[in-house]
Amino acid sequence: MSEFVIGIDGPAGSGKSSVSKEVASSLSYGYLDTGAGYRALTLFALRNPELATEDLLRNFDYQISDEPENYWVRLGESDVTEEIRSPEVTASVSNFSTNPEVREWMVKDAQRRIKACKLAGIVVEGRDVTTVIATDAQLRILLTADEKTRLLRRSKETDIDPEELESTLSQRDQKDSTAVDFMKPAPGVELIDSTGMSFDEVVDRVMELAEEVVDEDEFDEEEFYKQQLSEFDLEEQDLELIDQELEKTGFRPPPPVVAIVGRPNVGKSALVNKILGRREAVVKDEPGITRDRVSYRAEWNDKEYTLVDTGGWEVDVKGLEASIAGQAEVAVELSDAVMFVVDAMVGAQTTDEQVVKMLRRSGKPVYLVANKVDDERLEPEIASLWSLGLGQPYGVSALHGRGVADLLDEVIGNLPEESQVADEIDTTARRVALIGRPNVGKSSLLNKATGINRAVVSDIAGTTRDPIDEQVEIGGKAWRFIDTAGIRRRTHRQFGADFYASLRTAAALERAEVAVVLIDANEPISEADIRIIQLALDSGRALVIAFNKWDTLDDERRYYMEKEIETELAHVAWAPRVNISALTGRHLEKLVPAIELALDSWEKRISTGKFNGFIQEVQQANPHPLRGGKQPRILFGTQAATKPPKFVLFSSGFLEAGYRRFITRKLREAYGFMGSPIEIGVRVRERRKKS
Repeated sequence: MSEFVIGIDGPAGSGKSSVSKEVASSLSYGYLDTGAGYRALTLFALRNPELATEDLLRNFDYQISDEPENYWVRLGESDVTEEIRSPEVTASVSNFSTNPEVREWMVKDAQRRIKACKLAGIVVEGRDVTTVIATDAQLRILLTADEKTRLLRRSKETDIDPEELESTLSQRDQKDSTAVDFMKPAPGVELIDSTGMSFDEVVDRVMELAEEVVDEDEFDEEEFYKQQLSEFDLEEQDLELIDQELEKTGFRPPPPVVAIVGRPNVGKSALVNKILGRREAVVKDEPGITRDRVSYRAEWNDKEYTLVDTGGWEVDVKGLEASIAGQAEVAVELSDAVMFVVDAMVGAQTTDEQVVKMLRRSGKPVYLVANKVDDERLEPEIASLWSLGLGQPYGVSALHGRGVADLLDEVIGNLPEESQVADEIDTTARRVALIGRPNVGKSSLLNKATGINRAVVSDIAGTTRDPIDEQVEIGGKAWRFIDTAGIRRRTHRQFGADFYASLRTAAALERAEVAVVLIDANEPISEADIRIIQLALDSGRALVIAFNKWDTLDDERRYYMEKEIETELAHVAWAPRVNISALTGRHLEKLVPAIELALDSWEKRISTGKFNGFIQEVQQANPHPLRGGKQPRILFGTQAATKPPKFVLFSSGFLEAGYRRFITRKLREAYGFMGSPIEIGVRVRERRKKS
């Protein structure tokens, strides 16, 4: 979440948007136009007049940029940045901005977006920002102007007839004021009347207020942050004590394992999601969505267990389908109990009978689950499943949850206290996420590292859909590798299984400590590769870049590949690089020192004394450029956190983004930090003289 929030509201034509964008750009903050959400919904409603408000909100799919210099608004796949400013939308937007149901939805959406912003700060603008949306913002401003000034500004922005514009503006002010009073500041809100002020003067006034707000507390910065550092060290010591206690007590026994198997598209993943109570497994109404066996920790009646989802089991198949079926068989072998899912509306098929033979050979307890029994009228449909010889069929609806609790009572209640088959997991193993475009060799690398066909591998791009965790041993050390789905395109352009798989890739990064980005050395470095690297950087994880299939390159391709790396990946030149072959395992052992180097940097701490000495040297040799006739000066600095290293600088004024990047580069030159992103935050601590 952003550490500093500036909220700006006011009537139409007061200059909220222009001023907010400029302030956000100057401070390298994020930017959120809350009014754009109302306008996008209005446009969506105009396109779908038959939908009621509840249906509009349910189907409303819009995205908005938080970059002030690259601002856009999209409805689904369509860019509507300009269209939401049309006269038709402007004339109708108040109908929705005053609707209580819409306002409640929009407020929650805006608050969620503010929390999701990962920049140092964010500027939020809109009609009710200071009074409803961001009431806890560090700086709240009501920006206003007289009606004549606002009308003049709006007329320059639009082609609407002045008389019509005046009428529209007046009507909007009157109607919107019934929902929120934006003409006078609420308690604690700073008022800026921009009548007679130039644009630059308004921006400067906002910047001055920001400096004053962060400067309100009087205390000795160095003494205060020595205290903070002391508290942090104590916390580190506590963590070490906890680790020591864990070593004394040993590892917890692995919980029992329940595998879910069945033909394709009978609802296995839907049942997994219903059992977990959240949407973890990728679900879509087409066969073959799940391809690997994927494990989830679950709990029922205070008893922990591992739930394993599998791909659809087929007989007499070849290629990719054979690999998927093989994964399901392995899941059965490594389970303590099996849920065999059958489509009750279709009945037992020949494939189901073949699966039953495999399950009987396994000797595992099997529970027959008759899915898609959505109500009691369909109960008679499950009678025919007794013919499979697996005992009582349990009628459930994975979609609605009907009968799932009774099924879990029976299955989980009969499980052993600890798994009889699962291998002991080394909980100290470092977590490594394998990410990259489809078909770059992530699953092949996992299989080579484990020595078994743990993940389904195929020449078909996008074979992996769910993240797969597996413990491997490389270089004499245990690692937990997380194979992820290949990222094909930008998230807002994805759909179906690819969209949900990309979300799980992001979640896998959150679980990992270091990201290994695989790039196909046979192909030019693409925009998708750079975007995936940026995804790893945004997650704050340590970074290693592995160029796969390097052994297949000729001298000419290697020459051009080196040139591409110099130009396209210059912004991550600090990331360790390894040239490998996932297929043959060539140079796989070189991944270990690269990962260890990245993790060491990710956890590195610089003492406050050393860091301040470094800052003074840098500042003396290269002082900050003048800004507005003033030269900001860094007063004090400290490392506030690790994983990744985060530094806080206390200065006499805002530091430009370019100067912060310069300090980051100097930090790397002095202390290395190979393989780890670095975050630098700024706090303005100058005492302003009061007249």
